[in-house]
Amino acid sequence: MPKFIEMDQTVTLADQLKDEGGSVVLINTFVARAADADRLLAAWTADAEVMTRQPGFVSTQLHRGIAGSGVFLNYAVWDSVADFRAAFTNPEFRARLSDYPETATVSPHLFRKVDVPGICEA
Repeated sequence: MPKFIEMDQTVTLADQLKDEGGSVVLINTFVARAADADRLLAAWTADAEVMTRQPGFVSTQLHRGIAGSGVFLNYAVWDSVADFRAAFTNPEFRARLSDYPETATVSPHLFRKVDVPGICEA
């Protein structure tokens, strides 16, 4: 099982899961030793196969740091916090967490787009 590390110590993922608003983006960073990168990738792939079948799932994209980095970043879009919460607490997903390397860390956090006039739209 990987170690969970909060991205924001003042607003935890558990706090965010109480939100009842609309669409959200999950940003989840994974850090693994280079020797464990293949195992992490296999575990993430199995997780993604579960998540893509869940109601409210829109899309996902996994990125890996370059030059042999063991840092991965997952960007996933969900229709609502409620949909993500249901998927995150799904027993099939939870059972797969033990497939990740014990040395890995994960840091999931939910975001919403910000409207910055002239630069980006929410």
